[in-house]
Amino acid sequence: MTEQLFSYGTLRQDDVQESLFGRTVPSVADAIPGYRLEWLPITDPAVIATSGSDRHPVLRRGTAADRVEGDRLAIDITELAAADDYEVDDYIRIRVTLASGVDAWVYVAGND
Repeated sequence: MTEQLFSYGTLRQDDVQESLFGRTVPSVADAIPGYRLEWLPITDPAVIATSGSDRHPVLRRGTAADRVEGDRLAIDITELAAADDYEVDDYIRIRVTLASGVDAWVYVAGND
């Protein structure tokens, strides 16, 4: 079964996808309305090594006028679990409706 995962950050990187999923993932450009982008300091050495950065973007609820561009990734449930393991505890995964009308999972700020 294919899951849809919206990514606006490091999960869009080919090297991160190869590391987590063993492949690059088919994706479609999409956007998430009602959210804004901020930056989160990352302290997990494994996540920093995988992404190459100690700062990752994070979504926070915004206004109706806010919108964040990204990609919708088509992954399986095993790959979704790998993405869950990769994301640090500051993120939570929720289900949203994207600008395209497609329902997808997305990681947002857990303290929002």
